[in-house]
Amino acid sequence: MGELDWSDLRFALAVGATGSLAGAARQLAVNHTTVLRRLDALESRLGARLFERTRSGYQPTDAGALLLEQARRMADQADEIERRVMGRDRELTGLLRVTTAFVVMEHLLPQPLAAFSRSHSGIEVEVVENAFLVDLSRRHADESPSWSRREADVALRLSAQVAEHLVGRPLGMTHCRVYALRGAPDLPQTVLPLASLVRDAPWVAFERDSQARVYDQWMRKQLAQAKVRLRVDIFNAVAAVLRAGAGVGILPTFMERRHPELMPVSEVIPELSVPVWMLTHPDLRQTARVRAFMQHVGDGIAAQLDPATPP
Repeated sequence: MGELDWSDLRFALAVGATGSLAGAARQLAVNHTTVLRRLDALESRLGARLFERTRSGYQPTDAGALLLEQARRMADQADEIERRVMGRDRELTGLLRVTTAFVVMEHLLPQPLAAFSRSHSGIEVEVVENAFLVDLSRRHADESPSWSRREADVALRLSAQVAEHLVGRPLGMTHCRVYALRGAPDLPQTVLPLASLVRDAPWVAFERDSQARVYDQWMRKQLAQAKVRLRVDIFNAVAAVLRAGAGVGILPTFMERRHPELMPVSEVIPELSVPVWMLTHPDLRQTARVRAFMQHVGDGIAAQLDPATPP
């Protein structure tokens, strides 16, 4: 058996995770033939077939399942080593990767982030916007020579619950109300009971199949019999179509200052009040740049969420 090439293992892991060469190619940002070539090379070195090619995709053989199990353990160990080394970093320099929701990036993060970048010029912050909390402990394969790259060092999330293995702080509460275009003749223009809005108003809701967020669950239950005109995926899209007068919809109250053309037509909906969390992995919390970011940017966001702070 030839010497095992560690870089080939990430190709096997990607095929195992996605079940196809095409999916692995997308995950690794390489072409289809590269994945096939590297997988063939790994099988040749090991002298064993790792995957069966079936109509439903690539299924691990017994040998493949064993390799994937061991490779995942090795990847986890590599992650832990890197986290612990990074956790002893005392320099206010380097890359800091932050993940957050689109609505937080647009409305809560810009000013604290700009202030942080001015006062910590040696830290390069990379913000990735997505709707869900990515794993702060795992890394993902990329096309660089290194094994892989961590998905994020810090996460900002609107959530009533957070993973127990993460550490951080709640920055304040967010609240939601129903909003409509100010002055629209066919839409409510005063604060009304929620029951009447559900019964009588045309609605802008989230995608029918979305269930992960507390907002999705609320809409699925409360708007089952409502007149839904449009469905979108995120709060920014809700605000955009509300500004066009498409109907009424829920928005976090912190969006009001950026959308004065929208007016609240309900009281705060208690079931949709959730905290904003700033989170990191325990191994990273003493890293100088992580600690500085969480303190500086966290305080800035907390000030914006403080009900005593003027808009």
